[in-house]
Amino acid sequence: MATTAAAVWGRAEQQDFRARVRGCLLGGAVGDALGAGAGGTSLAELREAHGPDGLTEPVPAFGRRGAVTAATQMTLFTVDGLIRAQVRRDTGAWHPPTDVHRAHLRWAATQRDWGPDERRKDNGWLANEEWLYARRNPSRACLTGLGDEHPGTPDKPKNPEAGDSGALVRSAPFGLLVGWEPELVHRLAVECAAQTHGAPAARLAAGALAVTVHGLTRGGSVEAAVAGALERLAAHPGHEPVAEALGRALGAVREGAPDAERVAALGAAEDRAEGQLAAAVYCALVGEDVRHGLRLAVNHDGPSSVTGALTGALLGALHGETALPPAWLADLEGRGTVLELADDFAMEMTQGAALHTPAESAPGWLARYPRG
Repeated sequence: MATTAAAVWGRAEQQDFRARVRGCLLGGAVGDALGAGAGGTSLAELREAHGPDGLTEPVPAFGRRGAVTAATQMTLFTVDGLIRAQVRRDTGAWHPPTDVHRAHLRWAATQRDWGPDERRKDNGWLANEEWLYARRNPSRACLTGLGDEHPGTPDKPKNPEAGDSGALVRSAPFGLLVGWEPELVHRLAVECAAQTHGAPAARLAAGALAVTVHGLTRGGSVEAAVAGALERLAAHPGHEPVAEALGRALGAVREGAPDAERVAALGAAEDRAEGQLAAAVYCALVGEDVRHGLRLAVNHDGPSSVTGALTGALLGALHGETALPPAWLADLEGRGTVLELADDFAMEMTQGAALHTPAESAPGWLARYPRG
């Protein structure tokens, strides 16, 4: 797998990129946390508890306000894997799916262990963050797919029937590889989704999300970014459920004022990857601002944290981190970790050559992102 030639980054371009990376990762986490407060609760119950508009502000989940789920945990490890792929390239080894798989194996260890294992020299800094060692409703397919060290591949995927959103919700960071061509972004996301999810719609939805985030991070509109995703999908067998779901999301914009019932009808009420993607795209299209889009995303009978995380990632990549609700950010679990990782990713992608080369590397960087 190859990338395009590295662009020369001006200061304004670097700042814009960093804002979108921060926005994508923090927005996904904020949406995840808002949705976590609605988890396991029907729309009728949400309206009864919070009023006719349902849940409009974060409420405690997992014992605290602002707590995130496995969607954010795995997304962070996806970013960690992508940084390590760039760092390890100096050795002549270049296979990002392997580095992402190793990162997700480190996440899987957080679901089994009491805390960081200092004997593991490949942990780097992220896997030593103690707050990540909590089980927060991970997809069963993610746990079983990462239950051994053998990765699934597109030809032999893990969990061949798994069509839920478990791979989808960790795939937004692939779209932040703005120096890559969209087809390569799509291919990488699909290949990494196959490591836990085998259903074609689940894998292709992950690819479509990545290409949509890619278009947004490059400065495009939601409509244009989705059009790019649909163009990529058309060449892949089994794409019809994902393409049809995205088509319904685009069409729903013209069908009247947005409401919870319309979001549910697009697929939010069921944990299927293509429906969750379509609902999130719709919320990103019709949201008057980030707060409105996220409120729309989480009020339904289905996995609200998933729809919230996806919508937040899209809106964050579109608008940057300063558009996110400050009070929601203030309560966010692990906000410092998310910011630190976002800035590391942006620095690696824009200034990696100043951090490491085959001949010389900053020792602090290699301690954070080991090549082993």
